[in-house]
Formats: sequence, structure tokens, C-alpha cells
Amino acid sequence: MATPPRSSTDLDDAAQARSGQQADDRTETPQQVDVGTPDEHEESEPTRKRSVDLPRFRGYVMPPLDRALIKSIPPVLIIAAIIAVISNPDGAASVIGSMRTWVTSGFTWFFVLYSLIAVAVCVWIAFSKVGKVRLGGPKARPEHGHFAWYSMLFACGQGIGLIFWSVAEPIMLRDEAPLIPAGDNPGEGGIVWTYFHWGLTAWAMYCVVAVCLAYSHHNLGKTLTFREATVDILPHKVRRPAGVVVELLAIIATVLGLATSFGFASLQFTSGLSSFTGIESSTAVWAVVIAVLGGLTAVSAFLGVNKGMKRVSEANSVLSIVLVLGVLIFGPIIFILSNMVQTFGSFAFNFLPMSFWSEAEVATSSLDSWQDSWNGWWTVFIWCWVIAFSPFVAGFIARISRGRTLREFIIGVTMIPSLIVMIWVGVVGSAAIYYDDQASRSISDDVAADTSSGLFSMLQMVPWVGGILLVVATVLVATYYVTSLDSGTYALAEFVSAPKKSGPWFRVVLVASIGSVAMLLLSIGGTAVVDTVQTGTIIGAFPFSFVILLMIANLVRRLRARNKEIRRLEKVVNDPRHLPEDELVDADGLPVTAEGRPLTASEE
Repeated sequence: MATPPRSSTDLDDAAQARSGQQADDRTETPQQVDVGTPDEHEESEPTRKRSVDLPRFRGYVMPPLDRALIKSIPPVLIIAAIIAVISNPDGAASVIGSMRTWVTSGFTWFFVLYSLIAVAVCVWIAFSKVGKVRLGGPKARPEHGHFAWYSMLFACGQGIGLIFWSVAEPIMLRDEAPLIPAGDNPGEGGIVWTYFHWGLTAWAMYCVVAVCLAYSHHNLGKTLTFREATVDILPHKVRRPAGVVVELLAIIATVLGLATSFGFASLQFTSGLSSFTGIESSTAVWAVVIAVLGGLTAVSAFLGVNKGMKRVSEANSVLSIVLVLGVLIFGPIIFILSNMVQTFGSFAFNFLPMSFWSEAEVATSSLDSWQDSWNGWWTVFIWCWVIAFSPFVAGFIARISRGRTLREFIIGVTMIPSLIVMIWVGVVGSAAIYYDDQASRSISDDVAADTSSGLFSMLQMVPWVGGILLVVATVLVATYYVTSLDSGTYALAEFVSAPKKSGPWFRVVLVASIGSVAMLLLSIGGTAVVDTVQTGTIIGAFPFSFVILLMIANLVRRLRARNKEIRRLEKVVNDPRHLPEDELVDADGLPVTAEGRPLTASEE
């Protein structure tokens, strides 16, 4: 019987997976294709299959014990961590601070190198022959249009954070921006560093993880999980325990990252409400905000990507355009345009020095605290933030990108969002610098007291439309967090449920669970506890970065070894019309005997 050759590791795993696996455990796909009958599809290869979910599962079948560990250990560890922080917040903060100091003093060079590797791999994929590889096989087509795709990319990746840091970071760094000459425009350095921290490099770090997951899932038929994208490169004996550890790290990072972000989003939303309603922050207000945002997210998650996440993301994009145009047209337009041109040029000129700057003079001295290092405050912390949020951001990006070539994927996930970031920061950040100077540094004072208040302080100074833009910005805080939590819920559901397909009610339960954790942290521990847990999660990105490096190495190995056998596997996984004529398939498109029993490796 003709079947795909098994000379590669990926094909060996596929054969192992098919042996003894039940059909209901293989449902792991985003798209169902009806192959029809010969009358409906002329010249199509005949199969016994009427419809098939794509890509068909060809990955490793996880033993029941491993699956039980992945589902049970994260809740236990997360609850234990929350109890430890709440019971002794000062002690927990001290431990987390010591960890942050250790990472900053000894491994700043590592995070600089990691970011460079991410950029280099993206450049290699985009400009080499592997860039022609299409996610989902040669006949796959994108499931979402460009506007919807870019909207969802930006919404799940940076939307909520950029709203606030587009003002806070330029203001905080206007007088202390290393490497950027002050010249006649002291605010230039802060905006240039904001371009760097939120632009190309950060998106390349998301992208390289997303492309690893996307190729593994859409082209090789693996589950959309970190373990399936990583463990192939390891020796057979350690793959099983390594896969469990990798998945546990991804799940814990996702839950804590989403929960702490949910807590801060409620604080930021309350700050926006206070700017035009006078409502003061309190535990009761936080609870109402979390309930409302959680309810909206649950509805979006229940409706699915096309009816939920995509629609909200497109609304985000429209409101974001309204906000930026409002600030540009009614604000200091001449200064904004002039400053954008100047800072764009400065960013291009200083990109390489900023990318390689590891603050070597600090590394040679013994740091008493991470606060003594500029990179400890900024670059190292932000790169850790990106790595910690990579599991759910990259997981969702991979999920919605079927049908695009790797070149289109790389450009779409790095260049387009980076350009949007630079336009956003150039307009909003420049306006903040201008109004800060006009108001005797009042915005600087507000940011020093509360970083989330900077945007609202700036918008209040925009003539004619400032009040309207305040409302738009507050709504954006809510909708951007809805999309962020929604995308994270999708990724988390994939991690926990694979290889089975998660249902809408399961995603609703995940949203409720994450909201409960956020409410627990805020109500019992307050903002200090939320900050401690979030910082701990971000510092935990250091060990997780080694997992990502392994995954990158595995992707490079897979792409370099992509021969005729692998290309045939991609067709078998993604297009039932490419099955051999004599091959019988089951309800999931996998080879079976005449009696309907899954084939064993020896029978193939």
C-alpha cells in the first residue's frame, strides 16, 4: 500500500501517532474541506472521504498520564504561587526583585543576542527560497482578508500596551535616552527608543515563535502546541518528559500573563473613566470592570474567530485610526509631522547600535539592584515581557495565518505592525512631548504618579475634540483587552485540549477562570501583588527563552530538510485529493484497513 515514506523524524512520529489512536482524539483543525464527488470536482483523485478537517492530525499521541499532568499541575502551581504572594507580599516582592537583579546583571547580553537571533531568522526565512512555502500546503488560501488579519495581529500582540506606553515611554525617556544625541530636540531619544522597544525587534520575537508553531501545525499536521514544535530535535528518550515540561511552562505563562494583564487592564480602564466621569478607583469598581470586560470576552470567545475576535479587532482598528487622526489633525500637526520625519531617520541610523547595546560597563560591576541598570528598567524587562507573552500571542497568530506563504507571514507579522507602531508613537508620542513642554511638564508629573494616566492627560489638552478622544481611548482600552484575552483563551484552549478540538463553552470557562484569578489578586492583594506576580511571570521568561531557542533550531532543521517526502506529507495532511487512489481513509483522513481499523506502522 502506498503511504508517505518515513525517513524523517516528523514522519516517524506520524506513524507512531496513528497506531491505536481513536478518531475522536484526532479532531484538531481549523478548517473543514468537502472533497465532494467526481461530479462536483472534475479530475479530482477519488477517495472514500466526503469531507475532512484540515490539517489532519499526524502528531504524537500523548499518553493519558502526561495529559492528566498537563491539565492538573498548572492549576495547583498557580494557586500555590498566588497564595504565597498574597500571604507574604513583601517577601515575594523581595525574591522577585533579587531574581530580576540576577537576570539583569548576568544575562543582559543574552537577551540582546536572543533578539538578534529572532530578527536574523525572520530575515532568512523572508529572503530565502523557503519563503515560498505556503502554510497549509500549496493549495491553501488565506482564511482572513488583509485588513482583518492585520487587525487581529495587532490586537492580540500589542494593542493594549501600546495605548499607554506610546505616551508614558517617550515622556519617561525624554531626558535619559542612551545612544541618541540630544541635540536641539531632547524628546527625540525617548520616541526613538519607543520605536525600538515596540517595533520591528519585538514583533520579530513574536513572529519567530509564531512561524515555528504555524509550520508545525499547518504543514506537518501536528497539534498547535509548543511540545510538538520543539521536541523533535531532542533524543527520543527525553521527548516525552521534555514535552510535558515545555507544555506546562507555556500554560502557566499564559494563565499568569493573562490574569495579571486583566488586573492592570481594569486599573487602566478605571483611570480612563475617572478622566471624564470622576469615578474613583476602588475594589468594587475593579470588580464591575472585570465582570464587564470578562463578559464581553466570553461572548467573543463563544462566537468564535470570525464572528467574535475578528469583528472586535476590526472595530479596534477603526477606533485607533480615529484616535490617531484626531490627535494629528487637531493637535500640533506641524510639530508632529516634523518630529516624525526626524525620529524616523534617527531610528534608522541608530537601529544597529540600539540592537547590540548590552550596557557592558554595568556588566563589569556588581549590581546592588536591577534599578541601577538602564536596560534593567527597559530593554531587558521589555524583551522578557515579549518572551513571556509569546505563548498565547504566537499561538493565536499561527492559528489565523493558514494559507499565507512564509514570506508573506514574516512581512505581515513584522513589517506592517512595526510601521503601525511607528506611526502611532510618532503621532501620539510627539503630541505628548509638545503638550508636556507647553504645560510645564504636567504630563511628566502625571506619568510619574501613574503611567496609565499619561494618555488621558495628553488627550485632555487636544483642542475641540479632546473629550471625544478620551471616550474613544477608554473604549479602546476595553476592546483591545477583550481581543487580547480572547486570543489568549484560544491559544490556552489549544494547549490544554490538544489533540482534541476545544469547544466554545470550554473557552468561556477559561475566560471566567482567568477573570477570577485577576479579581482575587486585586481584591486581596491590591495592585502591589498584581505587579509582583506579573514581574515574576516576566522574569520567568528567562528559562522559557531556551525552549524557544530549541524550537527555532527545530524549525530551521525542518525547513532545511524539506524534501519531496515532506512536501508529499504536506499534501496528504492538507489536501485529501492527493491521497493515493488505493489508500482507504477514516473519518479523519488517516489510513485504515478495509475493516476500518487504523494501520499500524508495520502494516504501512
